[in-house]
Formats: sequence, C-alpha cells, structure tokens
Amino acid sequence: MSNILSKKQIERYSRQIVLKKIGTFGQKLILKSKVLIVGAGGLGCPVADYLCRAGVGTIGIIDDDKVSISNIHRQPFFTSKDVGKLKVKIIKKKIKLINPETKIVIYKKKITKLNIIKIIKNFDIIVDGSDNFKTKFLLNKYSLQYKKILIVGAISKFDGHIFSFNFKNKTPCLKCFYQTDISDEILDCESEGVLGPLAGIVGNIQASEVLKNILKLNNNLNGEILILNLLSLNFRKVKFKKNKNCICKKK
Repeated sequence: MSNILSKKQIERYSRQIVLKKIGTFGQKLILKSKVLIVGAGGLGCPVADYLCRAGVGTIGIIDDDKVSISNIHRQPFFTSKDVGKLKVKIIKKKIKLINPETKIVIYKKKITKLNIIKIIKNFDIIVDGSDNFKTKFLLNKYSLQYKKILIVGAISKFDGHIFSFNFKNKTPCLKCFYQTDISDEILDCESEGVLGPLAGIVGNIQASEVLKNILKLNNNLNGEILILNLLSLNFRKVKFKKNKNCICKKK
C-alpha cells in the first residue's frame, strides 16, 4: 500500500481526516490495519459496516450461520431475499459495494480451538460478536496468549456490555470480570429477546473502540466495562482489576 493517500481516498475519508486526532497519518494507520470479526450477527454487522466505511484495510469475518428471517430486525446487512444464504458471503458482497478498497477475508466455519491460532495470527485486532461465552472465553484465552487487542460485546434484552483489552499491555482479561461460570442463556435472543437498536449501538461502540486502538488513542475501555441499558438510558463505566487466580495474572 502506498504511503501517499490518493485524491479519491482523501475525498472518501475527508470527514475523519479533518479530525485533529486522525489526520492523514491516522488514516494511513486505518488503511493498513487488519481486523477479525467473530460472528456475523447483530454485533458483527454494524462493526463490519462502520469499519469498512472508515477504511480498515483488511476485514476478516468468521461465521458458519445462514440468514433466518428472525435475524433481519437487528442485522442490517440482510434482507428478506437473503434468508437461507450464508451470512459471510452476503456481507462480503455488500462491503465491496460500500468500499471496494477494503480486502474481505471470509471463513465459512465456527472458530474453535483447532483453527483459532491459524486464523487470528493474520490479524491485529479481534472483535467478538459471538452469542455465547464459550467463544468469548476462547477468544480471550488466545488473544491473551498471542498479545492481540480484543474488543468484546454482549447484548440481551435492553442491556449491553462492551470490553476492550490490549493484551500487549498489562491488563485484566474477560475471565477476571466473569470470575464464575456463566450461562449462555442470558445471551439467548430467541428465549430472552433483544431490542434491535441495542445491537447497533453496542456494535458501533465496538467499532469505535477498534478505531481508537488503531489510532493509539489513550481514552479507550482498557481495563473497564461499559454497561448500558436502553430502557433506563443508563450508561456507566466500571473498572475491574486482575483476579489473582486468573490465567492473565501469569502474563
């Protein structure tokens, strides 16, 4: 990739280049960045959407799911015509229409302990858009091991949680916050329900955290959780520390 922005790039990204904390240098960092999104659902869709619009150079998306009609109310890349089709294929096609310069790498599979190392080694930042804690803790473990930046999101009903971990630095991890076993039932949109706009809000905050990490801006959520409730319109940040018995304490 050239070190000089083209006229088309300057025009495309002009509204963020003009920001003093970004500028042309920051835009070049964004263009060179590589981000993996795990899950192509309610969180993964807005993350992929806004990162491609911001100019992230390479976006990986991993998911083996197909579109169902119940997805459409909170997953804006999909329409009724997409029901039954693979999510990652649809997202790749639509991102190319939004920003042809963004490289899209799709994985039509679930992320597991058998394939995670091979996949995440190609990316600088990992975004968790999964709907289960098994996957979240898997991403936490290997992002910690390989010193990746991990942005975690979770949604249920009217509630959202966002975490940001830069494992290149000394930071608590996801296991430090969830110190006991936690059930996936609280993330089950089918039985518990979820307000559609909540997914967009949490996903967009995750995308913002990705960009702040790319730009090396200090005011991110590292070591904190952002908790929000759309019913009460209550937003709060909570700091948490390393658990002395956690695996990250040894890192």
